[in-house]
Amino acid sequence: MRTLADALVHARRNHARACAVIDGDARFDYAQLTERCHKLALGLRAIGLAKGDRVAILAANGHRYLEAFCGIPSGGMIAVPLNTRLAEAELQAVLRDSGARVLLTDRDPGALAAYVERVIAMPSEYEALLSAAREASPVELNEDDVAALFYTGGTTGTPKGVMLTHRNLIANSFHKAVACSLAASDVFLAAPAMFHVAGIAPLLSLIWLGGCTVTLPSFDAASCLDLIERRRITVAMPVPTMVAALVAEQARAPRDVSSLRMLGHAGSPISSELIEAAHAAFPRAELAQFYGATETASIVTCLRDEQRLIGTALLGTCGRATPGVAVKIVRDDGRECEPDEVGEIAIRGPNVTPGYWRNDAATAAAIEGGWYRSGDLGLLKSDGHLFVVDRLKDMIVTGGENVYSIEVENVLYRHAAVREAAVFGVPDPKWGEAVHAVVVVDAARAAERAALVDELKAFCRASIAGYKVPKQIELSVEPLPKSGPGKIMKRLLRARRSA
Repeated sequence: MRTLADALVHARRNHARACAVIDGDARFDYAQLTERCHKLALGLRAIGLAKGDRVAILAANGHRYLEAFCGIPSGGMIAVPLNTRLAEAELQAVLRDSGARVLLTDRDPGALAAYVERVIAMPSEYEALLSAAREASPVELNEDDVAALFYTGGTTGTPKGVMLTHRNLIANSFHKAVACSLAASDVFLAAPAMFHVAGIAPLLSLIWLGGCTVTLPSFDAASCLDLIERRRITVAMPVPTMVAALVAEQARAPRDVSSLRMLGHAGSPISSELIEAAHAAFPRAELAQFYGATETASIVTCLRDEQRLIGTALLGTCGRATPGVAVKIVRDDGRECEPDEVGEIAIRGPNVTPGYWRNDAATAAAIEGGWYRSGDLGLLKSDGHLFVVDRLKDMIVTGGENVYSIEVENVLYRHAAVREAAVFGVPDPKWGEAVHAVVVVDAARAAERAALVDELKAFCRASIAGYKVPKQIELSVEPLPKSGPGKIMKRLLRARRSA
């Protein structure tokens, strides 16, 4: 059996005095980190929480976030990381759906406090909770117990809690360690948000190995490069927009980045031009691309030495399945595709979610015979290289964040001037994709074009996160093109825009 508690026990026994985490001026070895995780679990139990209770986390990156993510499940409870970029209404919906009893936060919770039984402020109340912790009988854990709920918007526009078990997270930590050749000597820069599974899950690999995590509250290119130089960072895994910012900052004010052995990226497409620029900016670093999803905890495929593929037919692949993970391409009827045939990407492995929190319908639609139907269209080469070619789901990946079109459409439809709305992603040199909306209004409102566009954006911003708000809104007085059954044909809108 392998659980997060097992990982902490292993770390304390095997590399207690190795540096576990550096957070600004704070530094903890593995003996200290594991003790703090243990005390957090005991403290939460002391205030009345039991196995299976949910604890939400709304905070910036830091050592306390890592402690919470490890300590909460180690005590038998379930961690619920909250996206700090979500609008308050969205956060309320997640708290309602998860049934979280406690909220750990480093900011004023405002109205969110009414949705939980108790708010524990970081750092003051958090540290008091640890200081007051008293030993208690251990909680019996099983690797199939849910360890965390990561919420996605869902194609219906309502939040879906992806259940990740101890087994899922531990399996992913092993997969990541093998795929990236991680070692005890690695110093990992945790700059991407820890509320994303791709931001927190890789750190579990280091706990098994005895590597060091260096945290940054939030991504900032200059601060990242300063830390790479100062802390001799060896591995960093930003999203492509962050890679672009790092390249630009390194060109503006070069730092000593010779320690960086791997610069990985995932979350959205990356251009060959950016790959070349990243290789020039970080010549000693191996570039690596990953493909995965929240539902796969996160890694599915890995492409090593991406910079060597520039100018070859393999440029654009996201690599082969990592050891322990199976990938296949399936047709609509579930039969497996031939090599080079486009179909839906399906994934199986110990890292794959058992389903969605209290949502049997969504689970049945996504998981078939142990295979996760990703909703992504792709093809496999005969040598196992995976190419992602499109998405079946109306999901937009902008700056590494997932945006579901129907969620944005639902908000637009609530505006009195909107008769029809279609939202989709369009290529964007900075964000990978940008949220684009085509909105049908009457002729009188269309005449107010600039003012109405600003009004619609402000209307959206009041209900959803800023990164979900359409970057561009096209106004139209003509009905949107529809198929025979009456579905809006977004492919025609995309084609019309690119023509």
